Amino acid sequence: MKKWKKLAGAALAAMVFASVLSGCGGDSKKAADSGDTIKVGASFELTGNVANYGKSILSGLKMATDEVNKNGGVNGKKLTVIESDNKSEPSESGNSITKLVTQDKVVAVVGPATSGCVAAGAPITTANKIPHIAPAATAPGITVENGKVKEFMFRACFIDPFQGQVMAVFADQTLKVKNVAILYDSSSDYSKGLAEVFQKTLEGKGGKIVAKEAFLAKDMDFKSSLTKLKASNPEAIYVPGYYEEVSKIIKQAREIGITVPLLGCDGWESPKLAEIAGKDALKGCYYVSAFSAQDKDPSVQSFIKAYKEKYQKDPDIFAMQGYNAGLVLVDALKRAGTTDGVKLAKAIAETKDLPVASGKLTFDANHNPVMPALIISLEGGVPSLKEKISL
Repeated sequence: MKKWKKLAGAALAAMVFASVLSGCGGDSKKAADSGDTIKVGASFELTGNVANYGKSILSGLKMATDEVNKNGGVNGKKLTVIESDNKSEPSESGNSITKLVTQDKVVAVVGPATSGCVAAGAPITTANKIPHIAPAATAPGITVENGKVKEFMFRACFIDPFQGQVMAVFADQTLKVKNVAILYDSSSDYSKGLAEVFQKTLEGKGGKIVAKEAFLAKDMDFKSSLTKLKASNPEAIYVPGYYEEVSKIIKQAREIGITVPLLGCDGWESPKLAEIAGKDALKGCYYVSAFSAQDKDPSVQSFIKAYKEKYQKDPDIFAMQGYNAGLVLVDALKRAGTTDGVKLAKAIAETKDLPVASGKLTFDANHNPVMPALIISLEGGVPSLKEKISL
């Protein structure tokens, strides 16, 4: 999280200056709401390192707006998605969102995918009172800064601390384990934050962290740390991290005789995990996610079917998040009855029990969606839905 905050801070002064100079708050609303269309800005990583994220989210967003337009649009007007490529760079995100706000005159911005890129563009939308929905940015500071909720910033995904809580609940209530060890990446704020929340939640339920070891990103040999953890006789081990290291950790844990459940986070989600760790090693391995094609919720299955029909391929979690963000905006536009930024932001904040691709969505006081999380089992190397947890 420190990284994206630094990126946002470096760009803040220039962006605010540019947005204030534009003086376009009122003009953009009038232009975006004129004629027969409502313009929605879509700033995404369409090229660059994480273009696969941005393209997938954009596909979900466009599917949502296409569906609405086929049914008559919003308040008698059709939605037009204005695309802008931020090239997977925070510095470009500022330029991308500035263009959408000051030149294209959009009523709201959806995107980008990553927290750093969202943070870099947020000063522009905020200064111009334009609602801004981040479909997949999980850093807590996107919507709250120094304890203050950002009026125009929202997200369509759960935040990192939430999944740490969810896994602790699963360990306590489903696995019935009390003595748990933690192996975390000390070079990653993501991993450290999850470890902290997991520990606090588990201890709050009467559990105990019997041992705690750290590793660094790109490490290859984890057997020393694992041996220390094994000596503490844990009933489970929590390993918040990314699949590159986690796959090796799982493999080596089983090699030294650790048979207890290994628990993780959405950073585990990759086909590479099973390839590297080996299918047999994944028995008793679980991680948190927000999407599974095996979820029998009618909303989920309806989304999957529609997405396949439109794009001839299966949706991923990013497509789902883009679709949800689109539905949130459309619902708020209908309830607000206007594209005025302040009134539209208020309507988004008041979203409650909205049917989306992952079930129903309600925003909490911090502009984060209240939604269930999924526990994914890796038995046999194949991800399968184990349980759905709502907090």
